[in-house]
Amino acid sequence: MLQYDVVVIGAGPGGYVCAIKAAQLGRKTALVEKQHMGGVCLNVGCIPTKALLKNAEVARTLRTRGKEFGFTVEGLKLDYPAAVKRSRRVADRLVKGVGFLMKKNQIETHMGTARLTGPGKVQVTDPQGDTVELKAKDIVIATGATATTIPGVEIDGQRTLTYWEAILQERLPKSVVIVGAGAIGLEFATIWHSYGVEVTIVEMLPRLAPLEDEDISRELEKAFKKAGIGVFTGTKVDSIETLKTKVKVSVSGEQGDQVLEAEQVLIATGFKPNSAGIGLEAAGVAVDERGFIPIDERMATDVPGIWAIGDVTGKLMLAHVASAMGIICAENSAGVETASLQYEMMPRATFCDPQIASFGLTEAQASARGLAIRVARFPFQANGKALGMGDYAGWVKLIVDEGCHEILGAHMLGPEVTELLPELTLAQMMELTPAEIARNVHAHPTLSEALMEAAHMALGEAIHV
Repeated sequence: MLQYDVVVIGAGPGGYVCAIKAAQLGRKTALVEKQHMGGVCLNVGCIPTKALLKNAEVARTLRTRGKEFGFTVEGLKLDYPAAVKRSRRVADRLVKGVGFLMKKNQIETHMGTARLTGPGKVQVTDPQGDTVELKAKDIVIATGATATTIPGVEIDGQRTLTYWEAILQERLPKSVVIVGAGAIGLEFATIWHSYGVEVTIVEMLPRLAPLEDEDISRELEKAFKKAGIGVFTGTKVDSIETLKTKVKVSVSGEQGDQVLEAEQVLIATGFKPNSAGIGLEAAGVAVDERGFIPIDERMATDVPGIWAIGDVTGKLMLAHVASAMGIICAENSAGVETASLQYEMMPRATFCDPQIASFGLTEAQASARGLAIRVARFPFQANGKALGMGDYAGWVKLIVDEGCHEILGAHMLGPEVTELLPELTLAQMMELTPAEIARNVHAHPTLSEALMEAAHMALGEAIHV
């Protein structure tokens, strides 16, 4: 039996960050991973998707906007397999980087499947079937989540896909039906449509990006429809029939009963926690009715010495939130000063075209809580950098408390808005108001000026509108 201070199960962005922080705090640390260092995010999620989105941006510009920018492209050929190969190189580079960080911080890694055998005990079975016992004062569960599917639909990787198969396939389908209009569905819609694929999105809820501010959803739907992407909201998938050369997706809803035919269907309807089969029962760790592991603000479970972070907790399924949870967990388990997270105020980013970035309360949520609010919205059409980029759809929207002027939320749609979040989330965390953002001098011409202009508007002192 190998003895450690901390054993972290799962090497995704929550687990490996937690392990690094624990090691930095002087604790002997082990990390267990059954498949990929870096987890889903680095291997088949956040990172390779962003590489594909960059290729898609170039393809979209060449295909649809050459005349606008003064390009004449004859016989344009788009090599999608090359884009996928580039995305794999990017992912592989970062995965190797995680391995380096483990060695740098003297973290012992065990590749295999972990199972709790009791409080403070973990059994690891490697790919050859050999086992090793680990013992630790603290065990951190960071096993992540797995894509859910529609009951009765088998994922075959040819006609029916989840994000996993979609991100690895090198062939470009001629047509796709995407079921689910969350971040994954919207991003793949952008990638495939940029390459000329016929894309149709089906969302059961009344709008695209259903968790975002309603103004975001309306503007995004306009942009998608203008680009030629089919949109079915308030629509349920009744059945999916897989044929030799196509799929038939039967739907019903606001636009009536229809059968949508395509070469492939992508199921992007959500995630379920990877909490089964890891020995939670043996350790006495409770799960909720959906299988998520309940935790307190310290990231502790109901069993002393067992902690949980990231997607398996169901708090907020975002890589950067998992990393933040990992740091706080490591600090709490070591007994050092730390912080707590306001999940409602965590930044959220979707890298479709146009991009979505947000945090905090939506306008509807603030109103539902009976808060007196002021809403300010500055359009990118009035931003010089956006005009120069030729990418000026969307706006910056601030939700501000009318009384104390606290920033309650921000909702942005437009060019590179995901890069604009940190100023606003830092301002909220440090209890700054729009007055400080307005007085902060922003370089010109930059997209960040839209934040300053929205802040001026929130003060009733608009400058450039």
